[in-house]
Amino acid sequence: MQLSDFNYELPADLIAQYPLANRTDSRLLEVKAEGGNHAQLIDRQFKEILSLIKPGDLLVFNDTKVIPARLHGKKETGGNVELLIERISGDKQAWVQIRASKVPKTGSIVQIYNQTGETFSVEMMGYDGRFYEVRFPENVFGLLERFGELPLPPYIEHQPDSEDAQRYQTVVAKNPGAVAAPTAGLHFDENILQQLKDLGVSLATITLHVGAGTFTPVREEDLSKHKMHHEWYSIPKACLQVIEETKKQGGRVIAVGTTSLRALESQALSQQSSGETNLFITPGFEFKTVDCLLTNFHLPKSTLLMLVSAFAGMGNIRAAYQHAIDQKYRFFSYGDAMFLCKLKNTNL
Repeated sequence: MQLSDFNYELPADLIAQYPLANRTDSRLLEVKAEGGNHAQLIDRQFKEILSLIKPGDLLVFNDTKVIPARLHGKKETGGNVELLIERISGDKQAWVQIRASKVPKTGSIVQIYNQTGETFSVEMMGYDGRFYEVRFPENVFGLLERFGELPLPPYIEHQPDSEDAQRYQTVVAKNPGAVAAPTAGLHFDENILQQLKDLGVSLATITLHVGAGTFTPVREEDLSKHKMHHEWYSIPKACLQVIEETKKQGGRVIAVGTTSLRALESQALSQQSSGETNLFITPGFEFKTVDCLLTNFHLPKSTLLMLVSAFAGMGNIRAAYQHAIDQKYRFFSYGDAMFLCKLKNTNL
């Protein structure tokens, strides 16, 4: 697999900059892969998902909550610094991405500030080749609540506002730790969740704290050389039990988003219900748990585009993305969704 196999041209005006008025107002592209690369593409509204999910099916959501992970500060030399939490690694420690004209040296101090004039200092502990380890003076979550800013993705060009604070969280979000939303879940509101329950659909949650590494570009043309970022996940025992029961009864396990899928497939491979995963899914991967996937449209050359290509077939995904562009679907975090079911042979 080469990186160039997962490229496509996207008109900039198709990148959704704001959420629609209601969560369920988005469009939904159903991709019916009937074998090979011959997918039937059906344009729907998201509310029609009620006709695609059957009684006895199981929807698995990621209940992670986006934290205010972007911090602004100054180096000892006076230069501006922006820190973006990649993942929290301890009560007072985190791995971060840094934007600065010149990156602070290990052992140096960066002063963080907020709009009210408060400050605190963090110490640069080290660098692993991709992210910087930072030591905070007290609990990271508490400081982020006072000093942090909602970390909208780099392709969303406006500053986060009160609408983003509400709409860049799913309605099932409860466990703080993500620096990006599990965006497939953004399409659901409480009403449609209740309608699904009334249909006889089971709902379950896992937690995977989405890291900033999800936006890190893949730089290796040879994908076998790419190092996937780590993310922490946890799958409750009750979720594993309902997955087993769903399978026994002939129902489908439907992952709401690539993060839910990565957590479930990580557990299937490792048999560990919690821990860190750096699972990198490319065509040829054997999916063991997930039968169908609800997902948004992903960036060119991204690991997420590779994942959906592995799940539904490269040719089917290429056709679906070109159709979505032609039909002016909205792309990325605040964009529209796709509904995919697993091909028996996805090495296509």
